[in-house]
Amino acid sequence: MDIKKDILWRVYLCFIGIILLGAVVLGRAFFLQQVQGAYWKSMGDSLHLKYVPLVAERGTIFSEDGNMLSTSIPIFDVYVDFGADGLREKNGKRFKQYSDTLSSCLANLFKDKTKEDYLNELQLAYKNVDRYYTLKKKITFLEYEQLREFPLVKLGRNKSGFMIDPRDKRINPYALLASRTIGLSRDNAKLNVGLEQSYDSLLRGRTGQRLMRYIAGAYMPVEGAEVEPENGKDIITTLDTYIQDITESALMKMMVDNNSNHGTAIVMETATGKIKAIANLGKQPDGTYVEDLNYGIAKATEPGSIFKLATLLSLIEDKYVTKNSIVDCEGGAKSFYGLKIKDAHLGAGSITVKDAFSASSNVAFAKLADQYYHNDPSKFLAHLHHLRLDTLTGIDITAASARPTIKSPKNRSWSKTTIPYMAHGYEELLTPLHLLMVYNAVANNGTMMQPYLVNSVNQYGVEVKRILPKVLVNKICSDETLAQLKECLKAVVDSVHGTGHKVLYDTNYSISGKTGTAVTALDNRGYNKGNKIYQASFMGYFPSEKPAYTIAIVIQNSAQSKLIYGADVSGKVFKEISDKIYARYLSHQKFKRSLTPDTLQYRYYGMKNELNSIFSQLNLPFVDSAIGGYWRTMQMKDNAAVFNLPESANTDALVIPSVVGMGLKDAVYLMENKGLKVMATGRGRVFSQSIEAGTSFIKGQTVTLFLN
Repeated sequence: MDIKKDILWRVYLCFIGIILLGAVVLGRAFFLQQVQGAYWKSMGDSLHLKYVPLVAERGTIFSEDGNMLSTSIPIFDVYVDFGADGLREKNGKRFKQYSDTLSSCLANLFKDKTKEDYLNELQLAYKNVDRYYTLKKKITFLEYEQLREFPLVKLGRNKSGFMIDPRDKRINPYALLASRTIGLSRDNAKLNVGLEQSYDSLLRGRTGQRLMRYIAGAYMPVEGAEVEPENGKDIITTLDTYIQDITESALMKMMVDNNSNHGTAIVMETATGKIKAIANLGKQPDGTYVEDLNYGIAKATEPGSIFKLATLLSLIEDKYVTKNSIVDCEGGAKSFYGLKIKDAHLGAGSITVKDAFSASSNVAFAKLADQYYHNDPSKFLAHLHHLRLDTLTGIDITAASARPTIKSPKNRSWSKTTIPYMAHGYEELLTPLHLLMVYNAVANNGTMMQPYLVNSVNQYGVEVKRILPKVLVNKICSDETLAQLKECLKAVVDSVHGTGHKVLYDTNYSISGKTGTAVTALDNRGYNKGNKIYQASFMGYFPSEKPAYTIAIVIQNSAQSKLIYGADVSGKVFKEISDKIYARYLSHQKFKRSLTPDTLQYRYYGMKNELNSIFSQLNLPFVDSAIGGYWRTMQMKDNAAVFNLPESANTDALVIPSVVGMGLKDAVYLMENKGLKVMATGRGRVFSQSIEAGTSFIKGQTVTLFLN
């Protein structure tokens, strides 16, 4: 009996234990499900689900004339879900049916593998039941269109397992064209440059997201669980592709021919401050030139003689001198506190300030600045501050903009020689854009405009923001000073002694500006005492009477450069750019330069209609004294012409005509029409002929023309 009770007691005890354990399990389950359920569910989802960003389509950067400068094109990544029900049903019948043909199509499209390679690849992935197999990345839209029509793929995602993931790739359609200014768009926005960086927040749009589920060792997108991205806005720049192209080409041509190190060319619309073109080229170790740095904005250097405009403005505005004041250049060399300053061309004595500016006398400007500002440098520095030469330019590309350096007496490097050296362009560091703003202000009747690169911001073709021209300084100086500055700038080109006359005077329009040739300091090694490295510059505007564009050209030459002076290097680039801009955009406005009387007589012989066309196009006066005939001799004097009938025009058919003075084309035309055979030696115009004019001849006879 006692044994029975003992056994029952043990059974009851076990039963009670089981009940208590069950209660604990149920309680814990209830707690986990009801109290901590949300937490553990989210924990489970985090292991199997995740959101990945969907990058928005980046906005396009356009030129002012509507061309795409930087845009996004679609590229596609191709994945295959080899676990898709439609692909594996009926023991993989569909996959086996199409895999061979599909492999052949893939090999023909991408040409990176053989048909057998693709077939083995697909069969292995199918065997391993890869759920998110990467077949191909970064295929183009044209490749994508062909892929969609391939066997198996065209059956759709559920039956084929093929998944296409579209994304964007950034390209610059014009490649080199203003590439440093437009900039680069990288995955890491902090590495962007140019407008791509400055306007990144507008261009990149708003990122969306996609839900991905972890299945069989890979994440796959969950259908219908996407938040669509918001595409970026478009940027309409101030750049003109034609002006940019000719600017880039002219700069490249000079730098290649002259073996220069680096250079920049900036074209600004005078009235608004719009940058119409900006080219930056640097020489690479292999000898090629690319846009490796924005030299016009990001590199501050000692400007040289183009700075003299700021010195001249200060002196005239403070009424210390006028353009007609006399300054002694002392033969072109003078010592200032133990340091000698020289002119490029020695020998000048007492000349006017205007002539000193046009001939670019370093001594004259160092002497005048030292005379009037040595004891009161703050007065000179106040003018430079008013010209914003100690301030950032404010252009859109703020991150790349170099800060200028204008010394003050507080600087440890300030010395007695600082003012005379600053006066002619040394001991200050400025970007080309800083000085371009000053030259543009003179051209713009004293109003300094802020340079800018973006006209507007558009979204889906609709303008959402307009950027208007901004005035930085209403008046940089008085009208009296401004008039004298303009006259001095014009003399640099128009005066026979001007440093820009030889290169820039021969145009159908007038140019005003200033040349500059500066010895450059190399890193921390100082100024090269052996083979000096020169920076050649020209800044100016055109047409002088009604300026439309202001241009800055700054080129650093190398020790191997044949040309070094501002006019010979940068002046030629300026002229090539200005000639083409004038021909395309301004020639219809009929800007005329004042022609000086030409007392030399010039003779020409040619066809009547061609001479009429040439003189009419050039707007030059002429008088035709003859009535009939196709040929004329032309005599020109004092910029006017008289057309006469040639003496040989009415001679008999079998009499040799005179073709002296003609070009070869006209001479051959006239002689062969007479029945003569023509041989020619030399180049140029005919200066003599083997058979004298007025002599009888036989048809088929040979006449030799001698060209000079």
